[in-house]
This record gives sequence, C-alpha cells and structure tokens, in this order.
Amino acid sequence: MQNDNKLFEDLSKVATAAMGTLAGASREFSGVARERMKEFVGAGEISRDEFDAVKAMAATARAEIETLKAEIAALKAQLAESAPKKSRKSGGADA
Repeated sequence: MQNDNKLFEDLSKVATAAMGTLAGASREFSGVARERMKEFVGAGEISRDEFDAVKAMAATARAEIETLKAEIAALKAQLAESAPKKSRKSGGADA
C-alpha cells in the first residue's frame, strides 16, 4: 500500500509540475500576444503635433465650407431676384 501512495504522490507531483508549466506557457503566450498587439496598434499612432495640425486643417476646412454655403445662398437669392417672373393670363382656362 505504501508503494501505491508513493506512485500517486509522484503522479501528483508530475501533474502539478505540468500544470505549472502550462500556466507559465499561457502567461508567456499572453505576454507575447499583448506585445504584438501593442506593436500593431502603435504603428498607427500619431504624434500630438500631427494631431493638432490635422485638427487645424479640419477647422479651416469647416470655416471655408460655411463661407461657401453663404456665397451659394447669396447667389441663389440674387438669381431668384433677377429671374423674370411668370405672369398668369387672367380669364384663361387656368383660372
């Protein structure tokens, strides 16, 4: 019976060591995967200066768009004023 206990004890030690090795491999894999993801995401990072430059360009573009919208509205109003108005014939079939 003492031999059986020793066998189970040895098997338990082997299983414990294997579980520790698997846990270590899992941590290693997670660490490597995390680093790869950081590298992947980090490749697309931009500096604060680049961000500020693009933000300024967007603000300028928005201002230009608003100016163009106002000019278009003024031109439409001017066109509507200068277009000849259609007059209806009185007493016709349309009345």
